[in-house]
Amino acid sequence: MTFALPGTLSLLAACLVLMVGGALTQRVALLAKYSIPAPIVGGVLFAVATLIVQRLVGSSISLDTPAKTPLLLVFFASIGLTADVALLRQGGVRLLRLLIALFPFLVAQDALGVVMARLLGLHPVMGLVAGSITLVGGHATGAAYAERFAEDYDIMGVMGLTMTSATLGLVIGGILGGPVAERLLRRNPHAVATRSASLGGGVVGGPISTPVTAATLVTALAAALVAVIAGEAASDALSGAPFTVPTFLLCLLAALVLRNGAAAIGVRLPDTAAELIGSVCLSLFLAWTMMELDLVAALHTAGPLLVILAAQTILMVAWASFVMFRATGGDYESAVLSGAFCGFAMGTTATAIANMQALSRRHGPAPQAFVVVPIIGAFFIDLMNLAVLTAFLSLQFMTG
Repeated sequence: MTFALPGTLSLLAACLVLMVGGALTQRVALLAKYSIPAPIVGGVLFAVATLIVQRLVGSSISLDTPAKTPLLLVFFASIGLTADVALLRQGGVRLLRLLIALFPFLVAQDALGVVMARLLGLHPVMGLVAGSITLVGGHATGAAYAERFAEDYDIMGVMGLTMTSATLGLVIGGILGGPVAERLLRRNPHAVATRSASLGGGVVGGPISTPVTAATLVTALAAALVAVIAGEAASDALSGAPFTVPTFLLCLLAALVLRNGAAAIGVRLPDTAAELIGSVCLSLFLAWTMMELDLVAALHTAGPLLVILAAQTILMVAWASFVMFRATGGDYESAVLSGAFCGFAMGTTATAIANMQALSRRHGPAPQAFVVVPIIGAFFIDLMNLAVLTAFLSLQFMTG
């Protein structure tokens, strides 16, 4: 029997899960030390609890998935509302460095996956399934390729394997991003010293120092909703275009224009209230997402896939620590970007930002990182991933 929770009850469940996760991250020293995001902690616990209930009484819970989408759009709008163009200009070089470090990682991730698949006696394309198809591409990209692989290579259960890989990658990226960044900060004291240069800029998830009033909260929410409406309208207008621009990026850009356009005429939107709104929306969205994890399906269909994912995890941590951190400047923002890299290298853009949010709450704002990462996650990483996958699939030995 399945109990379907409507939108309101699903939202309440996400709030309760987030409260539990927040309490645990504050009271459990290990979670606090490594900046594990509260939504990850609470969401995984909920997934485990539902698994136990399902085994004991044979009942499961389903959530109202579409109801969580507006939370993500409002969150990205809030990023734009706290982004100062002056700070963004300084982030151009960092964006380029991140792209340069990211492309060879995609190649390495797929190469490692293919090698491990061959060693385990699997079809070579399973290395791509446990590579950038699902770890960078996520569930949607995995599902698209799974249908193709099932037809072209007659691989049994490939859809279940792709969903398992994407699911486990999401959890791994969310859990390890904080510890990787914390380790970099401990081993590079100079990186911590550079954070003082960032404390003047607004950033979602950073320490809130200005009191939020009902008036500022309503103003920020109204501005975010205007940006979301504008972003959705732009997305509809571009629906027939030969290229695809994610709606959340359009919402961010609309908010960016709104924020800096208002500043140009002497109107200052409340950054602190926008930060608070964005923080709440992202936390609820990610908790909601983690609550939907099907651990039974993930563990039952994993098999040798777990071995490949273990190797991918080692590669991700090593790349974040020794390549990404140094390539993006070796400062505080670089450490935050390395934590975010773990998020979208094995999870999603939302996971990457949740990692940054947990770090900035503890150590201080990282304005450039909070704008660079959504831009990377919006289309740069997907375009690079498509190019790498196309190249691998064109190789003769990939036919098995």
